[in-house]
Amino acid sequence: MGQHVKKLSAILVAKLSSPGYYGDGDGLWLQIATGGSKSWVFRFTLAGKRREMGLGGLSAVSLAIARERASQCRLLLSEGRDPIVERNAARTSDALHRARLKTFDQCAAAYISAHRGSWKSAKHAAQWETSLANYASPVFGALPVSDVDIDLVVRVLRPIWDTKTETAVRLRGRIESILDWATVSKYRTGDNPARWRGHLENLLADPNKIAPVVNFPALPWREVSSFMTQLHAREGVAARAVELAILTACRSGEVRGAAWDEIDLQAQVWTVPAARMKAGKEHRIPLSTQAITLLQQMPREGAFVFPGRSAGTILSDMSLTAVLRRMGRGDITVHGFRSTFRDWCAEAVGNAFAREVCEHALAHSLPNKVEAAYRRGDLFDKRVPLMQAWADYCNQSGFAAV
Repeated sequence: MGQHVKKLSAILVAKLSSPGYYGDGDGLWLQIATGGSKSWVFRFTLAGKRREMGLGGLSAVSLAIARERASQCRLLLSEGRDPIVERNAARTSDALHRARLKTFDQCAAAYISAHRGSWKSAKHAAQWETSLANYASPVFGALPVSDVDIDLVVRVLRPIWDTKTETAVRLRGRIESILDWATVSKYRTGDNPARWRGHLENLLADPNKIAPVVNFPALPWREVSSFMTQLHAREGVAARAVELAILTACRSGEVRGAAWDEIDLQAQVWTVPAARMKAGKEHRIPLSTQAITLLQQMPREGAFVFPGRSAGTILSDMSLTAVLRRMGRGDITVHGFRSTFRDWCAEAVGNAFAREVCEHALAHSLPNKVEAAYRRGDLFDKRVPLMQAWADYCNQSGFAAV
């Protein structure tokens, strides 16, 4: 490289106006476009190829700055490095760095958006958003997700770990999922600080010991017949929904959302689609004669068997619970009748029906994954007499469903 001549001056650069190239020396040129705009370029030859690299417009880059940038380019060339390649690599690195500054809140929103379609209801997504907004966002929501560490996670969880244990446990799992998503998306690296095993279990108490799992209060199976007689005497769509929930051993949500097009009265089967099942798998339910009678006497005033007050809606989540409370049975829950059914299977009919038949009636997945892989049927034919026997037991006081 020869000595830099510096042919241009700030005054000359300002005066020049004719389109063309004006050299300053050692590869630095002032370019004036046809429209009159001025910019700097650096021309060089590398590996026998002539290249031209833009250094910026005159409005932002002065002559002195242009000379400094040209000097940096010449230094790279002296080392056999291409200035254009080096600049592009630096821009890519900066862009990646900025991407990694994505905040936890931004990652949470992206995670929820990506999974919203696979969740069963808008309520589920709302629960995610609310818990994160209430607890996580105030502490580290605005921080880069790569900066979220175990200290920050504990700062969120510790205040509610003992007092709102169930909420805290769910929140921990949500934070863990979002951080896993951020890692896979290359917004962070390293271990997940919200992981329980090997991490938070060493800093927070066992949630099962703080707030032991409490089963849904259930009616003793020996009392179900007299209870059904009292229930049958009550009027209203919600009472009938509770009745069908008991006869079919279904979950409240499955009953409340029951649609007429799911039910084949002639074949005596109710098919709940996978989208409405907790396990995400279609569930066929044998309908006893009592259940068929109940359904036949329900008015068909829309798509749903148990419509809500507004057209096109279903009964609210609390409507079935309200029936129990009005009966003076606030000590039990609708979900608890599933336990009542299971206890009856185990204690009343003994070995008359195999364990897996009873579990399939509750739409439970087999705990043994190997066994489940080979047993793909739903044991429907074996469940037909089981559900009829259960309905007959519920009906032994002599009432006829609706």
